Amino acid sequence: MSKRRPATPKCCSDLTAAINPRFFKALCDPTRVAILVRLATCGRPCTVSEVANGCPIDVSVVSRHLAQLRDAGMAAGERRGKEVYYAVRFSAIASTLRHLADAIDACCPPTWSKPKRN
Repeated sequence: MSKRRPATPKCCSDLTAAINPRFFKALCDPTRVAILVRLATCGRPCTVSEVANGCPIDVSVVSRHLAQLRDAGMAAGERRGKEVYYAVRFSAIASTLRHLADAIDACCPPTWSKPKRN
């Protein structure tokens, strides 16, 4: 006999849709987070070589990490000649996190509170 999963409550359907595995997978690697921060602090689109400059990893690895950030919607890449310039998609990141926070608020009412101090 197969076990059936309980149905997702209607209120949680937005939460399920808000949790994008690619987004969170991209954030689970400390190197990708460091690359995202490096790109964000640059303040302008940067080439893979510029992002890799000063990183302890090879340029090809930085390029793969940037591709994952792009696929997760956190970075945008634009080819200019032989170079690809990457920039952080700040509004897309904020929108994803805002949507997730709203979905959590709608689906998961607070049930736990801090104990009172004596």
